[in-house]
Amino acid sequence: MIFRLNKRLVFPEPDLAEPDGLLAVGGDLSTQRLLLAYQNGIFPWYSDDTPILWYSPHERFVLYPQELNISRSMRRALNSGRFSVTADTCFHEVITACSTVPREDQDGTWITDDMKAAYNQLHAEGYAHSVEVWQNQELVGGIYGVRVGDVFCGESMFSKVSNASKTALIHVCQSGLYKLVDCQVHTNHMESMGARMISREEYMAILNSEN
Repeated sequence: MIFRLNKRLVFPEPDLAEPDGLLAVGGDLSTQRLLLAYQNGIFPWYSDDTPILWYSPHERFVLYPQELNISRSMRRALNSGRFSVTADTCFHEVITACSTVPREDQDGTWITDDMKAAYNQLHAEGYAHSVEVWQNQELVGGIYGVRVGDVFCGESMFSKVSNASKTALIHVCQSGLYKLVDCQVHTNHMESMGARMISREEYMAILNSEN
């Protein structure tokens, strides 16, 4: 059963989600609603031609920082000094790049103008964060997401040159700020770096233990 949200700041129980994780439709992208969603393992994922869709997957694709796999070639790239890394210096530019940089096997973007506005507001209020990767003073990669306690809920990342987005993710994992990076849905790219599936129950236990 898919629930329809109204103006009340409430979500149905996450375990009532459909097999594909779809839980609810509608509502808004206010800071209060977004924070309530993330605190309950729910996130928005939709496009311009659909209403706001809220998901809570029955299994969550996550990366424990201590399980991060850095390949030999990636270590060489990190040690080469070609990149410099900053945090929270240009959140707007990172989310804009995430919405515009072309990706393999992906036509268009789910990062709508409303989503960008909402997450820029989350950043302004201290809840959303970015990591930026620079090469020759040019922004070439990055990642942004929402912090919920010791969990980094990764939303999207981009790369204009090889290994830039990986560098951003590695920085998140090695920052010492997080015990878990939530990748939300499976990708082969993230699996190669050590991400794996856990149950919703395991995920919620981590969220509840940190908040």
